[in-house]
Amino acid sequence: MGLVARTLERVKPSPTMAITSKARELKAAGFDVIGLGAGEPDFDTPDNIKQAAIEAIKRGETKYTAVDGIPELKRAVAQKFKRENGLAYKPSEITVGSGGKQVLYNALLATLDPGDEVIIPSPYWVSYPDIVLLAGAEPVIVEAKLEDGFKLKPDALARAITPKTKWFIFNSPSNPTGAAYTRDEVKALTDVLVKYEHVWVLSDDIYEHLVYDGFKFTTPAAVEPKLKARTLTLNGVSKAYSMTGWRIGYGGGPEPLIKAIATLQSQSTSNPCSISQWAAVEALDGPQAFLGDWVKSFQERRDLVVAMLNQAKGISCPKPEGAFYVYPSCAGVIGKTTRAGKTLGNDEAFATALLEEEGVAVVHGAAFGLSPFFRISYATGVAALEEACRRIQRFCGNLS
Repeated sequence: MGLVARTLERVKPSPTMAITSKARELKAAGFDVIGLGAGEPDFDTPDNIKQAAIEAIKRGETKYTAVDGIPELKRAVAQKFKRENGLAYKPSEITVGSGGKQVLYNALLATLDPGDEVIIPSPYWVSYPDIVLLAGAEPVIVEAKLEDGFKLKPDALARAITPKTKWFIFNSPSNPTGAAYTRDEVKALTDVLVKYEHVWVLSDDIYEHLVYDGFKFTTPAAVEPKLKARTLTLNGVSKAYSMTGWRIGYGGGPEPLIKAIATLQSQSTSNPCSISQWAAVEALDGPQAFLGDWVKSFQERRDLVVAMLNQAKGISCPKPEGAFYVYPSCAGVIGKTTRAGKTLGNDEAFATALLEEEGVAVVHGAAFGLSPFFRISYATGVAALEEACRRIQRFCGNLS
């Protein structure tokens, strides 16, 4: 009898975490490495949020809290949903977890049975399929094609739905592509979903505030109110407020689902960090003006990276609408040989050789379910991005 549960054999460690730790190891060994793997803003958490955490510590807010969030944070989340998304949720319809990933994990673990199916558009965030597999259900991967701007078409969604479909996972703006759906594009998908009353919608809105060129963000439950009773609208403070390490995510959904999530959380982690919760109250209720400056910086970085990557031989990089990722095609270099004599058989070989020969860490497309591509996070300084893109240009230029 083996030690490790058979369930765990169904999943693999996060590839984005793997590339980040490999880059850290090389850096620690003295190599000059530019890490473009992690989806983490390089800005510091705003001072007012840090101060709110310090004040919470001074007040003695260091004890257990309600399992799924303090009332003050639930109220702040409800106000955020109303103010920014036009969605009305009662505190009993709000859950708070240790990061958006825990809320997602809880929702799927609490609702999925063996044989259930979950529709996931690819390219997808690396954790979606594995969490579905951990729950004993089956991920149904539906390709969102490059020529469609990496956005799922309504007919492709309709074809994927079966009597076994339990959830449809929707992520806009997307990790890894940065693709963001317009209101009309969201409406086209919700028009399909309304017809299938057994299908629930999990809308991952974590990159909501990071949209460019005047793009207007919308979320499915707001576009189609008929879906609200079977939608979990997921968000968090990690990306918009540069609070990745604080680990606070939240969701709004129907009370029975929120109760089930709380039951699961009560027997796993219990409450999220009390100090982080008070910091998140300030993040949501406090000044939001800094977001405009951050978005402007991200947009400038996006434009720089897209322009420089499109000058690299064999690379083609579309310009995304949001998040802080680009997802270029490396089809033009597959089959070529590096100066070190390695043949690039696929996007993973491309990413490995790029790290080893030029010290640039990117994540290969196969990790996100669509090849031959790779993901770059441009949530880092302009000088590092310029140097990384120059190295990619040099690497591609030296291929034979």
